[in-house]
Amino acid sequence: MVLAVPLLMWFGYKEVQKQATQPEAVLVLGGSTKKLEREKFTAEFVRQHPKLPIWISGGSPPRSTRKVFLKAGVDPKRLHLDYEAVDTVTNFTSLVDDLKSHGIKRVYLITSDFHMRRASVIGEIVLGSRGIDFQPVSVPSESPPEPLEKSIRDGARALVWVATGYTGVDGVKKSGKARIESRK
Repeated sequence: MVLAVPLLMWFGYKEVQKQATQPEAVLVLGGSTKKLEREKFTAEFVRQHPKLPIWISGGSPPRSTRKVFLKAGVDPKRLHLDYEAVDTVTNFTSLVDDLKSHGIKRVYLITSDFHMRRASVIGEIVLGSRGIDFQPVSVPSESPPEPLEKSIRDGARALVWVATGYTGVDGVKKSGKARIESRK
């Protein structure tokens, strides 16, 4: 009981600290369909947050993505498109050091509702390893949630990455700014 009180106080403090810190960027996990649901949702979402840079990992071809944001009136200079990732774990590992190098400490994490549990598990581990927190924002869908096993598997992969730098996927770089397409 004596140890429980300080621990509960610590978790309470961390939760209050999270709520007081506003996100400094938007991180979108690619993987939507040809209808570009995640991109369209994000284009509308960022209109309410006009100063935040938008990092998109994977997803639709650059031309289609830019077209969605231009149509919504979003300045393309805000977009940072990364196509290094091949799955959800590498969505995070390919960008976390770039986010950190830009001084970003908190992001809005956007992905489909059925995918958010797995993305949150990985995000807690990978982003958390660099002191970056996130606020989940789910894109509504009609799909059922992914199986819990996927979250467990990819959570384990994220832990391996934190310990070793290995994602479980050959050929995916740990970092490298040249692969990010930004408009400045």
